Amino acid sequence: MNLKKIKSFRKLQTCYYNQLHLFTSTIELQSHGDLIQPVVIQDAHHLFDKMPQRDFSSSNHNHLLFEYARTNNNLQALKHFLGIRRLGLPVNGASFSCVIKICGSLCDQTIGKQVHCDCIKHGFVEDVSVGTSLIDMYTKTEALWMAEKVFDEMPDRNVVSWTSMLTGYSSRGLYDQAVELFLQMQIEGIKPNPFTFATVLGALADSGAVIKGMQVHTMVVKFGFELTTYVCNSLISMYSKSGMIRCAKAVFDGMEVRDAVSWNGMVAGLVTNRHDLVALDLFYKMRLSGVKLTQAIFVTILKVCASIRELVFTKQIHSFVSKNGMESDPNLRTALMVSYTKCAEMDDTLKLFGTMKGVNSVVTWTAMIGGLIQNGDIEKAVDLYRQMCKEGVKPNEFTYSTLLAAHPAISVFQIHAQSIKSNYESSTSVGTALLDAYMKLGNNKDAVKVFEQVEQKDVVTWSAILAGYAQLGDVDGAVRVFRELAKDGVRPNEYTFSSVLNACASPMAAIEHGKQFHAGAVKENYGNTLCVSSALVTMYAKRGNIESANKVFERQTERDLVSWNSMISGYAQHGYGEKALEVFEKMRREKLKMDDITFIGVITACTHAGLVNEGERYFDMMVKEHKIDPTPEHYSCMVDLYSRAGLLEKALVFINDMSFPAGPTIWRSLLAACRVHKNLEIGKLAGDKLMSLKPQDSAAYVLLSNLYATAGNWHERSKVRKLMDERNVKKEAGCSWIEIKNKRYSFVAGDTSHSSSELIYLKLKELGSRLRDAGYLPDVNYVLHDVEDEHKEDILFGHSERLAVAFGLIATPPGTLLQIVKNLRVCGDCHTVFKLISRIEEREIVVRDSNRFHHFKDGVCSCGEYW
Repeated sequence: MNLKKIKSFRKLQTCYYNQLHLFTSTIELQSHGDLIQPVVIQDAHHLFDKMPQRDFSSSNHNHLLFEYARTNNNLQALKHFLGIRRLGLPVNGASFSCVIKICGSLCDQTIGKQVHCDCIKHGFVEDVSVGTSLIDMYTKTEALWMAEKVFDEMPDRNVVSWTSMLTGYSSRGLYDQAVELFLQMQIEGIKPNPFTFATVLGALADSGAVIKGMQVHTMVVKFGFELTTYVCNSLISMYSKSGMIRCAKAVFDGMEVRDAVSWNGMVAGLVTNRHDLVALDLFYKMRLSGVKLTQAIFVTILKVCASIRELVFTKQIHSFVSKNGMESDPNLRTALMVSYTKCAEMDDTLKLFGTMKGVNSVVTWTAMIGGLIQNGDIEKAVDLYRQMCKEGVKPNEFTYSTLLAAHPAISVFQIHAQSIKSNYESSTSVGTALLDAYMKLGNNKDAVKVFEQVEQKDVVTWSAILAGYAQLGDVDGAVRVFRELAKDGVRPNEYTFSSVLNACASPMAAIEHGKQFHAGAVKENYGNTLCVSSALVTMYAKRGNIESANKVFERQTERDLVSWNSMISGYAQHGYGEKALEVFEKMRREKLKMDDITFIGVITACTHAGLVNEGERYFDMMVKEHKIDPTPEHYSCMVDLYSRAGLLEKALVFINDMSFPAGPTIWRSLLAACRVHKNLEIGKLAGDKLMSLKPQDSAAYVLLSNLYATAGNWHERSKVRKLMDERNVKKEAGCSWIEIKNKRYSFVAGDTSHSSSELIYLKLKELGSRLRDAGYLPDVNYVLHDVEDEHKEDILFGHSERLAVAFGLIATPPGTLLQIVKNLRVCGDCHTVFKLISRIEEREIVVRDSNRFHHFKDGVCSCGEYW
C-alpha cells in the first residue's frame, strides 16, 4: 500500500472516530436530560462502511447499534448486527439484549430464535438482560411457552425479568397467571418497582379482581409509589373498570403530577360509569390545567355529548378539531357522526359523511348506517348499505350486527347467510346480534345454534341468550345458561343479572332462584344499578312479595319508567289500589314522563279497588293531558272497571262507543262480570261475541255455562256444553302448585297422585272440623254441577288450591309463608276458607290466580272482598 492511500485511510478512520465520539457524547448528555438534538449518524455509517479494516472495539459497534435502536431504525440495526457477526467481530450481552428487543418490536420470531441460538453458542444465555429481552421477544411474538421456558431456566432474575413475564401474561389475557406470578415474586423476596405494580394492576383491572387490586394498592403505599404517575394511572383504570369511581377519583385528586394519560383515564372512567356531567366538569378543568388535548380525549367527550344529546357542545368540539387539524382522525370523525346521530341531527351527520368521500372506511359507513336505523330511517339505511357494497367497501362484523337492528326491513336470514359467506358468523358481535334477532322472532332453536357457534362468547353474548330465554318465559333455560356462564369463568355484569331476574319473574320460576340471583347481584356490587334494581322491583312484585319490591324501590337512588310502572302495577295486582295511586301521584309531582303502561297500571289499580270515578278521571287525564292514544288494553281495563263494579250496561255502552271493534279480552271481562252479577242478557251477548271471535277458546263456553248454572238454567248450560263437545273444545283443567325447598308440587281437583295424599286429606279433614268451629259453612253455589249438596261439599273439599295449602301446612315449619299459584280464578268458597286458615293456623298465605294476587293474613284478604 503506498503512502498516499495509507494517509487517506487514516484520515477517514480519524473522521469516523470523531463522529462516533460526538455521537456517544450526545447519548450521555441526553441520558442526563439535556435537550440536545441527536447527531445524524448517517455520515458515521457511510464512513464505517468504507473502512478497509473494522477492528475497532466492541463498544464502538454497540454505540452505533444502540443508536439505531433508540431512533427506531430497527431494520438498519439488524443489518448492522448481522454485518458485525459476519465479520466475526466481538459482541457482548448488551448487544444481544438490544438485538433481541428489536426482534420483539418487529415481531420477528425467526430472527429472534436465531439470535437466541447465537446467545447459547457464545454463553450469553445466562445473562440477566439477555434473558429478560428473550422473555419480552417471545411474549410479543405469541410464543408464551418459550418465554416461560426462558424465565424458568434463568439462574438469576431481577425485577425487570419478573415484570417482563408479568407483562407477557397480561398482554395475552392470562390474568390469573399474572397474579399468581406476582405472589410468587413476593415469596422470593423480589421488590416490585413501579412498572411491576402498573402491570399487575392492569391485569387485575381487566380480570375484575378489584379486591386483590385493593390489596396491591396497599402494597403500592407500603413501597412508597403512591405518587408515581403511571402507577396512579393504573389504579385509576382499575377502580374505574370495577365501578369504584369514588376510589378512582380519590387516587386522581391525590396525584402531585398528572400527565395526559391521568386526565384521559379519569374522564374516561367517569364516562364509563355514567357520570357524564362530572366528566364534562373535569374536562373543563383539564383545559384550564394546560394539558395538551389529544384526539383520544375528544372521542371520550363526544361519547358524553352523544349520551346526553348535547348538540351545541358537539358543534363546538367539531369546530375546535377542524381548526387544529384533527378532523382527519378516523376515530374522531366516527365519534362526531355518532354524536350528531344521537342528537337526531342527521343533516349534519350526512354533511360530515359527504365530506369524507374517498376516505370513508367501513367504520364510518357502519356508523352512518347505524345512525339512520336509530333515527327510524330504515329504508335509507338499507339503501346506504347497498351503495356501500357497490363502492367496493366490504362490510365487517359490526356492519352486519348493526344491520340486524333493521329487521324486518332486512331479512335476518339474508344477513345470516351473508355473514356465513364473509366468515363472520362465529364472531362475537355478529353472533350476539343474530341470536338476539332469532330470539325476538321466537326462533330459539336457531338462536341456540348461533350461540353455540360463537367462538369467543363474552358477557354480552351470554346476556343476550339469557334475555332471549327471559322473553320466551323459559325459566329453566335461563337458569341453565347462567350456570354455564359461571362454570366457564365469565363474570356476569348488570345486564346479565337483569336478564336472569326478568326470567325469574315468571310464575313458573322457583322463588328461591330470584332471591339467589339477587344475592349474587349484591355480591358483585350490581344491586343498586338501575337495570338490576328495576328488574328486582318487577320480579318481587310479580312473585307475590310486594314488600320486598317496595324496599328495593325505596332504596333506588335513580329510577327509570320501568321501576315506577312496576311498582304501580305491582300494588294494583296485589290489591293495594290506594298505594298504587300514591306512587302515581308522586310520579306526577316529580313531573316524570309517563307512557301507556303507566296508565294501564293506574286504571287496573282503580279496577281492583272499585274506584270507578277515579278510573274515569285517569283515563281522561291520559288522553287530554298526556296526549296518549288509548290502546285496546286501556279500553279493556275500562270495561273491566265498569264490569267489576256491576255497571254492566255502562260497560256495554262504552264498548259500543269505541272507535274499533272490541276484541276477545274485552268480551271475556264483560262475560266474567256477568257471571258474578248474574246478568243473563248481557252475558249471553258477550258469550256469543267471544265464541265468534275465538271459537276454540274454552273460557267463553265455561263462563257462559257457569252463568247459566248460577241462574239454575241447567238446560241452557247443557246446550253450551254440547256445543263445546261438537267443536272439540277442551276445557282447561284447574291446577294449583306450591313451591317448597326449590321444588314445585302441582295438584288438580280431587288429586290422589301425590306421595303424601293420605296426610294431605287428613289435614283437610282436621281443618274442616276447625273451620266449622270457627263458623264456616260451605257455599255450594260455587259448585256448578247439577248434583246433591252433600256431593257439592265433597267437590269443594278437593279443590286444587286447598290441596296445595294443606300440603304446604304439613310440609313446612309453623309460621312459614305459603305461596300458591292457580291457573284459573280462585274459587269463592276457597277464598273464604283461606281467610279462616290464615287466622287459625297463624300463617300468611299468598295466592296468585289468573286475575290478581290475594294476601291472606289474620283472617283478612288484601282484595277487600272486591275481586
